[in-house]
Amino acid sequence: VSTQSTGGRMCCPQHPDVALVEDYRAGDTVCPECGLVVGNRVIDVGSEWRTFSDDNGADPSRVGAAENPLLSGDLTTSIQFTGDNYDMARWQQRMGNSSSDRALIHAFGVIRLMADRLNASQAIIDRANTLFKKMTDSRALRGRSTEANCAACLYIACSQEGAVRSFKEICAVCQSASRKQIGKSFKLIIRAVGTNVDLITTGDFMSRFCSNLDLDHKTQQIATTVARQAVDLDIVAGRVPVTVAAAAIYFTCQALAIDKSAKDIGDVAGVAEATIKQTCKTMYPSRERLLTPEIVAKGHLNQFYTMR
Repeated sequence: VSTQSTGGRMCCPQHPDVALVEDYRAGDTVCPECGLVVGNRVIDVGSEWRTFSDDNGADPSRVGAAENPLLSGDLTTSIQFTGDNYDMARWQQRMGNSSSDRALIHAFGVIRLMADRLNASQAIIDRANTLFKKMTDSRALRGRSTEANCAACLYIACSQEGAVRSFKEICAVCQSASRKQIGKSFKLIIRAVGTNVDLITTGDFMSRFCSNLDLDHKTQQIATTVARQAVDLDIVAGRVPVTVAAAAIYFTCQALAIDKSAKDIGDVAGVAEATIKQTCKTMYPSRERLLTPEIVAKGHLNQFYTMR
């Protein structure tokens, strides 16, 4: 091995201007002109293995996942749950993590499972995990259902990240927690943490519902205007925003002669078909205030008197 330093840079003594080549497999730095080994024992800072999700067999990586900053435990060695190592790995996991960390790990798993069912982003999951950790430290939810607490945290995280989900959608991804339990946990979190959750409006659902129904942007704009006008004019008093949004979409589709049934929209929005039709009947007498004269003049809305 022969080295020479020029201005703090390692270089070949015979070819100082040539860029050196690093052989990560051998751990050497070599001059490409003469083959001289200028440096050895080079540390490879790249990943140890390339892992692909569709690979068969066990993951060859030996480094594990990154440390979770929300857990109090330090980095430790873990034993894989395979073959004869199962009992040893179970006891190692039980002894290696504190009871509080085990509860957090379980809760984080519940939140991720719910988020996957809702197609929520990683940012929502991280915010929900942070909120749950904050509530655990404050002990404000002690004694309440873990699943209800996770669902309430996920509901708040969705709202704060601008990907609003209705309470009904959150309840649908829970296995045992009731709507009443989630509501109580939600109120406790709002009171304890002091976080703000904006009121849900029809516009929070319109884009997602229209996209799932394959409706174009123009139809979405008209439906958004219909829903906003119906709320401002107090035509749909007592109806929840998700119901108003679904009814506005159906109302707009009928006015534009778009073939979308109340059942199709109800399946996407999670609203009963009868509820959508009844809300549209309430909106029909005010059609001239909800739609432009050109759309009303087409006369397609007359079928609302005899909706199928």
